[in-house]
Amino acid sequence: MNAREKILGRIRNAQARTNGAAVTATHTEAVASHLALHPRGPLPPHPDNLLARFKECALKLSSDVLETGDRKEVPTLLARYLNERNLPVSGVCWPSLAGLPWSTAGLDMQPRPAKNQDLVGVTGAFCAIAETGTLMLLSGTETPATTSLLPETHVAVLDPRRIVAAMEDAWDLLRREYKQPPRAVNFISGPSRTADIEQTVTLGAHGPYRVLLILAPA
Repeated sequence: MNAREKILGRIRNAQARTNGAAVTATHTEAVASHLALHPRGPLPPHPDNLLARFKECALKLSSDVLETGDRKEVPTLLARYLNERNLPVSGVCWPSLAGLPWSTAGLDMQPRPAKNQDLVGVTGAFCAIAETGTLMLLSGTETPATTSLLPETHVAVLDPRRIVAAMEDAWDLLRREYKQPPRAVNFISGPSRTADIEQTVTLGAHGPYRVLLILAPA
């Protein structure tokens, strides 16, 4: 028995499960009850306006923020943003966003995961966190993680009603809406950055050079 099997065996024994036994509804309910009863640590006061706080924090993280009351206007806003910066007007988007009028705005957005040559990636977001200006993205076949991680420009279309106050609230929302967590949960706080070289902050070292947040109701 290797180390991994020993660790998993101890976990199963602590859960009163025989080796290899499947997780039952009883086990799942027990975990949910434990999480519900677990005391939450101290939190700062929630801001009165979650949207305003989110935008404030996102801008401090070097994200760009645009707003529209009509989701169909997202392609037009994005086209203007890309053209003003002489950026490519082609890229990829999540399949859930394929129905937006991209071509009408002069954009070519392919609904597929990003590859190395794709310079613009458009995603949605599961939710956003006002306290830190952070996006929460869940991996899946319809929400490929590469779309936000590989391109130089990451565009996230966010429903303002999906902004929560704190990280703890984001996890609570995930537990309420998903019976089982996804394979990966990604938190994105502005463009990729590092200060490893001479303590100089450099954007785009490990991911996108720029992040554009388009706030639009679903």
